[in-house]
Amino acid sequence: MIATQQYVKEKFGEFNRLIFGGKLPMLPICMSNARTFLGACTYRRKRNLLGKTVFYDFKLKISTRFDLPEKELEDTIIHEMIHYYIAVNKLKDTSTHGHIFQQLMGDINTKFGRNITISHKSTKEQHEQMMDKREKWHVVAVVSMKNGKTGIKVLPRVWQSINKYCDGVRRSNEAEDIKLYLTKAPYFNRFPTSSALRVYYPPMEELTEHLKDAKPLVKP
Repeated sequence: MIATQQYVKEKFGEFNRLIFGGKLPMLPICMSNARTFLGACTYRRKRNLLGKTVFYDFKLKISTRFDLPEKELEDTIIHEMIHYYIAVNKLKDTSTHGHIFQQLMGDINTKFGRNITISHKSTKEQHEQMMDKREKWHVVAVVSMKNGKTGIKVLPRVWQSINKYCDGVRRSNEAEDIKLYLTKAPYFNRFPTSSALRVYYPPMEELTEHLKDAKPLVKP
């Protein structure tokens, strides 16, 4: 599922009561389109007149870019609430995910049957779950190489950039042919979009499967 602000607010309240004893103050919840994180607990810090560090301006940020199973989304929210708990209570951890964080995470996982992890990229399966699965248009260049390989490149949807890339491929000594396709397959969300002269080599069976509904793109 894709998170909504209301959903995150309700889950924050639920987990605050169930896991954190209702001791976490409510904080602003911000929805983000970030692709670099699922969730983040952000705050600012300053030193007071006594030289002590004061944390303030807390925010809980959740990305709406990813379509995750609900349990994974819940674990993401709890993960960030652990960071919030440590900061609010001024606990000094050994690192961002240090001993205190890992102790709290382990206790919560054991007591409440959760599967919170330090990193959402720790396994291939979790990495796949993080992929942006929303449909959006892509221009995909399929490049046949002289060595028999087939590579792809996701291009900006601007003819100037498309032409620049195609011209570069045709001048290359390694490329045999290039074809352009227009597709909304979420599979291509995982590839960076640019006109830099390079290709990626996904498994051929994957490429064939995700291009089956693509439309050939003909330059005007």
